[in-house]
This record gives sequence, structure tokens and C-alpha cells, in this order.
Amino acid sequence: MLDPKKVLIAEDSSVIQTLTKNVLQFEKFEITSVKNGKEVLTALNNENIDLILLDINMPVMDGIKCAKTIRKLSDKQKADVPIVAITGNAKNFTMDDFRAVGINDYLQKPIDFDQLIKIVKKWIGKAVDN
Repeated sequence: MLDPKKVLIAEDSSVIQTLTKNVLQFEKFEITSVKNGKEVLTALNNENIDLILLDINMPVMDGIKCAKTIRKLSDKQKADVPIVAITGNAKNFTMDDFRAVGINDYLQKPIDFDQLIKIVKKWIGKAVDN
């Protein structure tokens, strides 16, 4: 049996983090949760991650700065991990803005959990194919 795919949820809202974690665990993904961009970098340094769900507005280090930092990592596998932005401010950004900092896709808040599963499977599938 294949090892479960690992999803890192970076979200400062405990409610959104818990709901997202529960939905993805039901789909058999292994979940790590953190509250800010600095914690994303620490988690990514300590384990292999297949996908990052990255809130754009977080304390300490926001999602935009975090994505830019990830893309500059010397470990190519970690630098290339798919990143999906989670934001309530999608109107303030275009997909081109997200792509410019290395974000692959995004989910609008409030999160549609069917869409969450679809996007996670889309990007995890690409990670598996590499």
C-alpha cells in the first residue's frame, strides 16, 4: 500500500484549520497544520510535503512572502512543492499575481470543501507523476 500523501495546512484560523484537516483526513491524506509562514518553513525543513495549502493573510510571515521563500530553497524537491493559496481576499489578487510568487492555484474563502478535495487531488496527482 502506498504511503498517504502529506498536506501542510498553513492557516491562522483554528476553525478553518480544523475543518480542512478533518475533510482531508477523511480522504486519507496525512496532515500537518501550522499557524504562520515561519512555521511552514520549519515544517517543510523537517519533513517531505506533497502539497501546501497556504493562507495569504497570516501573522509573522504572510503567504506571499512564504511562497517566495519556498521557491528559493536550495532543495529542489522542497522548492517545487505545489502551493495552493487560501484567501478571503481573492479580489485583491489575480492568478498572475499568485503565479508571480510561485503559487500554483488558489481557493476562495469561505472554503467549498468539494472544491478543496478536487484541487488537492489535482495537485497531489501532479506531484505523484513527477
